[in-house]
Amino acid sequence: MTRNPIVPEDPRMRAYTKPHLMDLLGELHRRGLSRGLLWGSASPGESTIDGRVLIDFGNAPVSTLINLLHLLRDLDDDDDGDEAWHR
Repeated sequence: MTRNPIVPEDPRMRAYTKPHLMDLLGELHRRGLSRGLLWGSASPGESTIDGRVLIDFGNAPVSTLINLLHLLRDLDDDDDGDEAWHR
């Protein structure tokens, strides 16, 4: 991974709306499916902490969703040249 993980306290996490999070969850589902990551029932939760919406798969902060997507995107980008992952 070429970027630093996003922390839950990052002020940018307050800008995500429920429709935007639904789009990101859809991307997580599409990218994660081939890697065995299944969160079909994940959705933006009703709970918030200090103005940040929690994702309803164990009340994870939005930063967890973003960090998972970063990892999956990096894996997808590296798939062409990374044979070790497939062993």
